[in-house]
Amino acid sequence: MSFLRAYVITAPLIVLSTMGFGLVSLVISLFEASGRKQIAVARAWARCLLWVSGVKVKVEGLEKIAPGGSYVFVSNHLSYMDTPVILANIPDFRFLAKSGLFKIPLLGTHLTTAGHIPVPRGDARAAVRTMTTAAQIIRERGISVLIFPEGGRSQTGELAPFQEGAAYIAIRAGAPLVPIALQGTREVLPFGSGQVRSGSVTMRIGNPIPTDQVQLRDRGRITAELRERIVSMLDQQPIHA
Repeated sequence: MSFLRAYVITAPLIVLSTMGFGLVSLVISLFEASGRKQIAVARAWARCLLWVSGVKVKVEGLEKIAPGGSYVFVSNHLSYMDTPVILANIPDFRFLAKSGLFKIPLLGTHLTTAGHIPVPRGDARAAVRTMTTAAQIIRERGISVLIFPEGGRSQTGELAPFQEGAAYIAIRAGAPLVPIALQGTREVLPFGSGQVRSGSVTMRIGNPIPTDQVQLRDRGRITAELRERIVSMLDQQPIHA
């Protein structure tokens, strides 16, 4: 029954909602340049996707984020469901995404016009330019960004080593780093699977790590501290209703 529901009901609803919200976002982009209304549409899409999929999210630590503040959110990455879970529960932010995603019809248009930041692969100099641009955007526009520092989804479910890009951006922007630990997204959408399953997800938000008094040479130490905090949150039991 769950198999039939996933492919006969859930999958078509996900596709239709994605197309519908994508079209709305595209129309809004013609009249609004800041990207904030498009982010609001994306948040509505994320909440719809979670509801349609039967995914319930328990959030802990949301009060640690000041309304209107600028942050660099850093999360472990288990599943394609990670972004909708975070998007549905944390207000206005942009994210760094693989440049290939910006070439996908509708999705690419939304990512570009909403102000998300493409990350080139295999070009170290271009990556540094991207991180510098991200820091500048945070400072000038007062927005937040989301980064998955493992560089991709974990195939095994184990936390991979962190790259230092998030710390670099946060230090250059003078914005706090906020660790986020996700549990359960791999179970509702396993690696390599196209079938979304109903279930519960836990999202824990840790205490922000200030960077305004930190130097770029300290980014390795800050990255290690950030990873340790996420590991500690992952070691806690999932939140139950």
